[in-house]
Amino acid sequence: QVQLVESGGGLVQVGGSLRLSCAASGLTFRRYTMGWFRQAPGKEREFVAAVSWVVPATYYADSVKGRFTISRDNAKNTVSLQMNSLKPEDTAVYYCAASGDSGSYSSARRIQSYDYWGQGTRVTVSS
Repeated sequence: QVQLVESGGGLVQVGGSLRLSCAASGLTFRRYTMGWFRQAPGKEREFVAAVSWVVPATYYADSVKGRFTISRDNAKNTVSLQMNSLKPEDTAVYYCAASGDSGSYSSARRIQSYDYWGQGTRVTVSS
């Protein structure tokens, strides 16, 4: 049984930082592209960042590029998202997801590419 468990969400002021973590179990972690998505109230779920398993590549949405950093630790089966310079528009529920696809940019940013999802962790950025 695959489980993805996110942690690290919370309330932070504008300009602050948070680090989200996702612990994976029940899958061969090193063979999965890992992604972070988010969903703000009243909006559709959107791609945030991903790290490929095929090549050492990371991908980011334009809205977070330069502020967020995704990383993975295959020894610990974890993926993290370091979020700096947070803005009110970053407020959302953040979801960790695992994809068995090739890990290309076009694949990694599509919700449909992901096989497994976590339950989400809430991030609130106050102004």
